[in-house]
Amino acid sequence: MRDASGQLGIMLKPLLLSAAALALLAAGPPERPDPAQVPDPAQLKATVERLVGFGTRHTLSGGTPRDGRGIDDAIAWSGDRFTATAKQCGKCLRVETVSDRFSGPRAPDGVDVFDVLAVQPGSGDSRHVVIVMAHIDSRVTDVANAVSDAPGANDNGSGSALVLEAARILSKEKFQATIVYALLSGEEQGLWGGRLMARIARERGWKVAAVLNNDIVGNSVGQDGRRVGTLVRVFSEGARASEDLADTAARRGNGGEDDGPSRALAKAALRVAAAHPDIGLEVLAARRPDRFGRGGDHLPMLDAGHPAIRITVGVENYDAQHQDLRTEAGRAYGDTIDRMDFAYLAKVTALNVALLRELASAPPAPERATIAGAVATDTTVTWEAVPAAAGYRIRWRRNDSQDWQQSKDVAGDATRLVLPGLIVDDHFVAVSALSASGAESIATFAGAAPR
Repeated sequence: MRDASGQLGIMLKPLLLSAAALALLAAGPPERPDPAQVPDPAQLKATVERLVGFGTRHTLSGGTPRDGRGIDDAIAWSGDRFTATAKQCGKCLRVETVSDRFSGPRAPDGVDVFDVLAVQPGSGDSRHVVIVMAHIDSRVTDVANAVSDAPGANDNGSGSALVLEAARILSKEKFQATIVYALLSGEEQGLWGGRLMARIARERGWKVAAVLNNDIVGNSVGQDGRRVGTLVRVFSEGARASEDLADTAARRGNGGEDDGPSRALAKAALRVAAAHPDIGLEVLAARRPDRFGRGGDHLPMLDAGHPAIRITVGVENYDAQHQDLRTEAGRAYGDTIDRMDFAYLAKVTALNVALLRELASAPPAPERATIAGAVATDTTVTWEAVPAAAGYRIRWRRNDSQDWQQSKDVAGDATRLVLPGLIVDDHFVAVSALSASGAESIATFAGAAPR
């Protein structure tokens, strides 16, 4: 039969749900936070002003006496900010600085790269981790110039301020997953802070549920003067950078080009933005790993197999990116604070906070889901159990659509569902895990069972 929208409707056989599952379905989405716990544009501005005040945060500007200038002082100050937040929440954050030495064309003699982490342990599996991050380093036109002023207000003082503000807000709450707030350096020299972050995740055995990389998130006026204050772009990969030839063959056979974990994370951002119209932001889910021909610190995380997205402004001003401070023919160049829109930055911060709250409250996504139903009129969905799940949400859509169209919730002890009348040839299916409060993980795409 067809519903009012003309979509094929699926008649589902009744399921026996436990009392816990019935409570889950009645609970609805997680409660909204205290209205007072929202991003503060004035605090965001003060943070960016302080970061600009270091003169330059170029990765090669370290090693000088602590005189209030350079990357070393900026790293130390950001660690102090995390520590102050930790004190306010009863030492709920574990603050640390990790480092490694890197060399490459943009630092041929090598340089020590530092990442500052504030780890907020969750109540569940300590390996279940959600990361929000931004790079703190800056640069001017010459990537090797570590001396000239490089204020880096928007690129990426904005993202750094967002991470610090997210820690201030979310540290007051309790979550199932561990949240890692990370400020990285070395991005402009070769994405080295991201590479260090990926190494730390591997060494500590983290099962990373999501990486939110915020890079250039604080301006609303573009190069051509257009104003875009209600849109944010979320970039995600389709085909996974980490997949091997067998994975590629399976994806090709399943048609899962638009449903890898990172794309699922971008779709979660779309869902959360739609559920919070009070934030006032529309998400443009850009279907490529990053802006055309460019990159960011989430790329090493993608290489390591973690779901990761890049969050950036709806429109860019290239005169304010990687530019020497100057004026030519009446045209100003440089990444200065006067070009920023802190009300807009507060919106992007609020979206990050809402998405982090959802994902950190949810169980991990099922590691694997499969479908069966070749030459049949029903589709059978099977998934691996998630110990922390109170329930599961099975989503499906016609395979000529990008967005999930229908869903069915089942109890936490279920690992199989038959969708009567759903022809597997014509539909895509995914499974997400639910908490007792209704928080939802990213969706795991269901493909054919391995042979």
